Amino acid sequence: MNIQAPVKVDKAERMRRAREEAYATPLSQFHPGAPRLFQDDTLWPWFERLRKEEPVHYCTNAPIEPYWSVVKYNDIMHVDTNHGIFSSDSTLGGIAIRDVPEGYDYPSFIAMDQPKHSAQRKTVSPMFTPQHLDELAKLIRRRSQTVLDNLPRNETFNFVERVSIELTTQMLATLFDFPWEERRKLTRWSDVSTALPKSGIVASAEERRREMDECYAYMSKLWNERVNSEPRNDLLSLMAHNPATRYMDPDNLMGNIILLIVGGNDTTRNTMTGSVLALNENPEQYDKLRANPALIDTMVPEVIRWQTPLAHMRRTALQDTEIGGKQIKKGDRVVMWYVSGNRDEEMIDRPNDFIIDRARPRTHLSFGFGIHRCVGMRLAELQLRIVWEEMLKRFDRIEVVGEPKRIYSSFIKGYETLPVRIPG
Repeated sequence: MNIQAPVKVDKAERMRRAREEAYATPLSQFHPGAPRLFQDDTLWPWFERLRKEEPVHYCTNAPIEPYWSVVKYNDIMHVDTNHGIFSSDSTLGGIAIRDVPEGYDYPSFIAMDQPKHSAQRKTVSPMFTPQHLDELAKLIRRRSQTVLDNLPRNETFNFVERVSIELTTQMLATLFDFPWEERRKLTRWSDVSTALPKSGIVASAEERRREMDECYAYMSKLWNERVNSEPRNDLLSLMAHNPATRYMDPDNLMGNIILLIVGGNDTTRNTMTGSVLALNENPEQYDKLRANPALIDTMVPEVIRWQTPLAHMRRTALQDTEIGGKQIKKGDRVVMWYVSGNRDEEMIDRPNDFIIDRARPRTHLSFGFGIHRCVGMRLAELQLRIVWEEMLKRFDRIEVVGEPKRIYSSFIKGYETLPVRIPG
């Protein structure tokens, strides 16, 4: 039984109330980084109003330190491409709206400035060359076929668990050459490393610390094995045999490992889930895709824009500067809201609509820009393209039969569950 209609009614009412609240709240009381807005999917009118009325906004109404929100496409590009003015360094707070918690400040190359950033980033880039992606594509296709062939018919199941997590975790295990039977450890460590205290993922800071210590011990063992063996084509071995990363201190090693786990897990898995939700919420687009599977090529970047799996990135001002007429002081935290820039009406035509045959589907901010542009973006696109090629071959439709449960986070924009059903 397809129960999509009530879901749409509930969403419409929820959005109506969110719009009323967003436009009734004084801008001085805005906290657009509140995780509840993302968990409830009610963020949109808040960012819409900021784009219209105060595209560079200073928030002092939050349980964290004050922060600037940058919500327009071109302003975000300005911040993202000026790394000499806006720092990513973990010692200044890192890349998320909340400062890195004490004891978790593992520096990774995404949370470093030049020249150290590029030196470490280059060590893993051979994993994402066109030639290696061609090889990975064969593996992704075989695994996608196996996972999809084992899905039940006429039975409700969680798409996140059965498809998105399983396929992305399998790929992570391959990239790290991680013990296959223990690959779900990678999923867990990814979730724990980005979890907020109220998320329910861990019960306490002590539990989080304990699990991350387990991750450190496990990955250190694998690292030592790679250091003491011949070079292989996996992420750990690439870092272990490159002078720029071979002699990293333990915290730096842990930081890069966590970065690669989260980057390879959360973003792809949530966009994969988001693609099923987007097509169900826009059935005319689903019909268009089924009639012309070649549209997968433009649907993939469109769903990456529509989902925006990382809602924001944060920088810290290294000097007094100006954005959009607002004076930014040295030391201020500046949050680039990719999720808002991807709905900027001045840059993207009908930005709130999901359109799988857009003329310029790659006009989006989801992978970032400048020196920190996502190193694995082509692999993410490849995984999405292949899984949809294989789904269209097998299933006339994947029906969403209930509300998704979203993650309590304004950083990772993702899903815990998406109940779906494949008609027999």
